[in-house]
Amino acid sequence: MLGPKPLRPLHHYILPGIFVLSLFVLLIVRRAPPVQNIEKDPHSILLQGETMGTFWSVKVSKVQSNPTLYQEITNRLEEINQSMSTYIPNSEISRFNQSRNTDPFPISPSFFEVLKTAQEISQKSSGAFDITIKPIVELYGFGTQKKSTPPPQEELEHARALVGYQKLILTHPNHIQKTILKQEIDLSAIAKGYAVDKIAELLHNKGYQDYMIDIGGEVRTAGNNPKGNLWKIAIEQPDAERGSYSAILTLDNLAIATSGDYRNYYEANGVRISHTIDPRTGSSITHTLASVSVAHKSTMMADAWATALNVLGPQEALSYAQKYNLQVMLIIRNPNGDYDVKYSPLMKPLIYH
Repeated sequence: MLGPKPLRPLHHYILPGIFVLSLFVLLIVRRAPPVQNIEKDPHSILLQGETMGTFWSVKVSKVQSNPTLYQEITNRLEEINQSMSTYIPNSEISRFNQSRNTDPFPISPSFFEVLKTAQEISQKSSGAFDITIKPIVELYGFGTQKKSTPPPQEELEHARALVGYQKLILTHPNHIQKTILKQEIDLSAIAKGYAVDKIAELLHNKGYQDYMIDIGGEVRTAGNNPKGNLWKIAIEQPDAERGSYSAILTLDNLAIATSGDYRNYYEANGVRISHTIDPRTGSSITHTLASVSVAHKSTMMADAWATALNVLGPQEALSYAQKYNLQVMLIIRNPNGDYDVKYSPLMKPLIYH
């Protein structure tokens, strides 16, 4: 969900020497504190800030630097946040959620674009991805109201009646309709990916050819890193010391997003309650899939698919990856505490050896 999260000291966010190697660790919530301009090497500029309850960073060639770029990026991110954040009372999404009628609700073209993509992924994933899940997320305490106890079954059943992507109607031009008065939506599993794509579009339109964008762990690259090589992304090892990674991937003008159950969860009566909830059952996931990383030309698509596949579990995730030609990496827990790493056929060429 898009909203505030506590910031941590710098050494909790950056692995020593990581920028020198042009190797970024892809994390769910770990980012550097907000600053406008940090030069890590003589050939590039790193811009950083806060958005959507997390951190963003953009690394570009110093030769291509623009003194107004930081402000242009923050302005664009503020526009997106004002549209899609459930933490802003007068945002587009909040006003839709607060409405209590089934009349067509006008929204901006960008908001409609995200909803259209979300509905497409919902249909393709057989409902494993579903933006109408907000009432259940709130009950579990992973939304705007935090708590660490699972909901009573009666309340959960009531919330489940409000959930179902088929119950949300998109109509042209740029309108959506509720079929249930108390229906609410949450774009936290797709909005950050969309924001990355919009910043990439901004950079491209300004002539930037070599860059890396990261918003809360959703990453997109173009061209080469400051050393003239393709960008390399490390995928974090679940449940390990921060900075440990399972694999390194080489990205050639691609985006990558990761969804995992090992950072945002609580335990109740000895049971792990993950923030990843299956919209079809209303239950927190319990399978052995700890982490899913999806590479795609669209960060928005990678973001949404990572969540969908994480809900589906290891066997179905690989099946859907092959069905839709997705580049996917899965990290699966073993009973002995170790992990298996599996790749879809199209992901294997990205592995850095």
